[in-house]
Amino acid sequence: MAPSPSLLPLSVSLGDPAGIGPEVVAKCWDRRDQFNLPPFVAVGDPRALAAVWDGEIAVLDDPREVESAFDHGLPLLAVPAAEGGVPGCPTVAGAHCSLDSLEIAVGLARSGSVSAVVTGPVSKQQLYGIGFSHPGQTEFVAERCGVSSSNVAMMLAGPTLRTVPVTTHLPLAEVPSRLTTALIEARGRATLRGLQRNFGLTDPVLAVAGLNPHAGEGGALGREEIEIIVPAIEALRNEGWNVTGPHPADTMFHTAARARYDAALCMYHDQALIPLKALHFEDGVNITLGLPIVRTAPDHGTAFDIAGEDRADPRAMAAAIRVAAGCAAHRASAAA
Repeated sequence: MAPSPSLLPLSVSLGDPAGIGPEVVAKCWDRRDQFNLPPFVAVGDPRALAAVWDGEIAVLDDPREVESAFDHGLPLLAVPAAEGGVPGCPTVAGAHCSLDSLEIAVGLARSGSVSAVVTGPVSKQQLYGIGFSHPGQTEFVAERCGVSSSNVAMMLAGPTLRTVPVTTHLPLAEVPSRLTTALIEARGRATLRGLQRNFGLTDPVLAVAGLNPHAGEGGALGREEIEIIVPAIEALRNEGWNVTGPHPADTMFHTAARARYDAALCMYHDQALIPLKALHFEDGVNITLGLPIVRTAPDHGTAFDIAGEDRADPRAMAAAIRVAAGCAAHRASAAA
């Protein structure tokens, strides 16, 4: 279903200008009717778009001009890089441009000038090289919104599955020592509230995965379930939430199992992302829960190796735009 026409447009940062972000955003505008997309404004370097696309670009000064321009050209708030670049060849100037574009796109959402923000793919390696101190865009957006990173959750969503990792970008060997009952509670609470606020679910069901094989087999294969995970589940249940588990992760993601919950809370990155990408590689969406704004992103990276070759699939970006608009519509409806 198309989002309410009364919603403000969305902002979409192009990401690293040398990556596939400009191409997939341009393709989304080209196929806006096919993908059933609401009006949006791109934020980034116009040269990055022109390098991979020969369509019409409507450079704007004000996001209020988006709707009138949307059918005539891809609306763009220009953030020129200090120097031009080549698709597939990341540069320091491009990294600065991607960060500036992200800052502006998020600022538009924070100010209420747009209804949601969609962030294009960036290179963490390139950003770290210019002093970026956050693990990723999720934590950057949370800081800009004044929210502690421990109170947000990174949801990966597709048409038949939503997953949330408790721990994210850290070595697997460090996961057991970084898991705490308080962290699991916080991620679970952010997930449940996000399901209510962004998806309109009044009584969401959260399924919690174990850490160890067979969810620890009663302590025979590890005690994290007994000592850390179960207390978190009980605390959430005591708050009135519908939470199940801990479940063996290897039996959580088949068709019948997925029908029994609204989201799966996983203990580490790959436990959450492998099933999501196996099922929804082309249309998986990253949603940041726990923010005062709606933020989504396509669940793929910069793909420098195919940038500029007209091979990038825009479906994940289209899904991210659609999901962002849907979440914004749910929030607006609840606030009405």
